[in-house]
Amino acid sequence: MRVLLIGTGGREHALALSLAADPAVELLVCAPGNPGMAEVAELREVVPTDPAAVAALATEVRADLVVVGPEAPLVAGVADAVRAAGIACFGPSAAAARLEGSKAFAKDVMVAAKVPTARARSCAGRAEVAAALDEFGAPYVVKNDGLAAGKGVVVTDDRAAALAHADACLAPTDGSVVVEEYLAGPEVSLFVLTDGTAAVPMLAAQDFKRIGDGDTGPNTGGMGAYAPLPWAPPTLTDDVLRDVVHPLLGELRARDATFNGLLYCGLALTADGPKVIEFNARFGDPETQVLLPLLTTPLAGLLYAAATGRLAEHPPLTWREGAAVTVVLASAGYPGTPETGAVISGADAPGVVHAGTARGADGALVSAGGRVLCTTGTGEDLAAARAAAYRLAGSVTMPGGQRRSDIALAAVQGTVTVPR
Repeated sequence: MRVLLIGTGGREHALALSLAADPAVELLVCAPGNPGMAEVAELREVVPTDPAAVAALATEVRADLVVVGPEAPLVAGVADAVRAAGIACFGPSAAAARLEGSKAFAKDVMVAAKVPTARARSCAGRAEVAAALDEFGAPYVVKNDGLAAGKGVVVTDDRAAALAHADACLAPTDGSVVVEEYLAGPEVSLFVLTDGTAAVPMLAAQDFKRIGDGDTGPNTGGMGAYAPLPWAPPTLTDDVLRDVVHPLLGELRARDATFNGLLYCGLALTADGPKVIEFNARFGDPETQVLLPLLTTPLAGLLYAAATGRLAEHPPLTWREGAAVTVVLASAGYPGTPETGAVISGADAPGVVHAGTARGADGALVSAGGRVLCTTGTGEDLAAARAAAYRLAGSVTMPGGQRRSDIALAAVQGTVTVPR
């Protein structure tokens, strides 16, 4: 199989590693890719958000399958253009990707499908935002309606800060912002592969959005993750498939927006059961970096089955015993304006996944973004995996780098609780 993978980040590097390890893959092309991906694939230049350019590249390399990693190309319609060129694509259409591209659209779909989620208001101006904040009360949850690289959400007890975030979201587009009630309970990420009808869940994972230890500081795109979740209710996956995934897929089909690809369900486990915080339309980052090292099912055939409407015929997923933990190394200044150009050493070890990296003029590996790389460890249990991840993290150095020291710590200590 000849595979074209679109993207440059840590999620795409993790996908590239799994695809390259699949014996069925005879050619793997990554576009634009990053230095880590260059070790396992041919890199080609392309503008990821240009549907015609991606479709042309897929045709040029004679791809059997295109895998679109990031959300922006999906929202831009890249998957539509690839399919129009007669090539199988793992990733939803622009119509279905609105599930991530517009928080207001996602809420509308959830309400129609009777998916359990937080009460919300889509607000077009400051007065509407203020009224919604007063309606739902603190903690205040304010979401940018559009794509924001995982940093468009503010959860705060400070009403002024909530209003300021809403103002910042509204100002550039004169659009809308979503204000929601706060959902109390631990957060869970559940990835579901789907061809629009069949749905195959992966292991539940948990990521860490705040920049600082103890879940302090502003939201990021994710500072680490782990899987599986020893504290999760045993019926979690079945409950989410029944109450969330299948009703949602049915509603999207009814809207002529069939979802084909990876449905990311961001959930809060509340006293009333799982409720949806958000949906994403692609593999999540950094959860992908802990899930794929545990997956023993060959990845290319799995994604191809979803892309071609034959997921129901695919054998059940198989997983390694044990656990995985990943720890993100971020640049100084992140999640604000990151400092770039810092020289990185030790990043050539197995288990290091590149995200915002580049080659300097002298060939040295340097930082080129906010989240620079992550280190993933596996082990017979969560404690062993955590120790391996941090041991590897200690061997990678970068001036000014930021890491959390508490990824998966509460789970190892057994202090994560689900409200009842």
